[in-house]
Amino acid sequence: MLDDEDRRILRHWQADAGLTPGELAERTGISSGKVARRIVRMQEAGIVEGVGAVVDWAALGYAVEVSLRITLDKTQGNAFDAFLIAARKVSEVIEIQTFLGRVDVRLSIIARDMGHYQAIYRGKILTLPHIADIEALMHVARIKSDEALPL
Repeated sequence: MLDDEDRRILRHWQADAGLTPGELAERTGISSGKVARRIVRMQEAGIVEGVGAVVDWAALGYAVEVSLRITLDKTQGNAFDAFLIAARKVSEVIEIQTFLGRVDVRLSIIARDMGHYQAIYRGKILTLPHIADIEALMHVARIKSDEALPL
């Protein structure tokens, strides 16, 4: 498990993933060698899965985000797997979540505008296998988007 030093490292690293082990050492009061070893240990343990860039989709011209809540036709034995395999291939799907209950899957879709969304919906989403029902929720505002854990 994590100790206080690990949590200190992760708190600072979550706030700025571009920090080097030396910079993390300065901010945490831990030697840079120890920080580097702890980072490797946390990566090997699967605690830290990777460090990446956060892309602002709106800055790239994607102004529309829609959340689709999908219920699958579960009378087909492979409905779930077949749907997920096909949904992963839709490049405008930026997130897939699965649920227990009436709604089986939620897809987050991005598009440049409503015309583009309509083309994605008709040409790519409605062709996905085993859909029994779809409810679309238009994204209005992102109030909180934070993957950082309270360490």
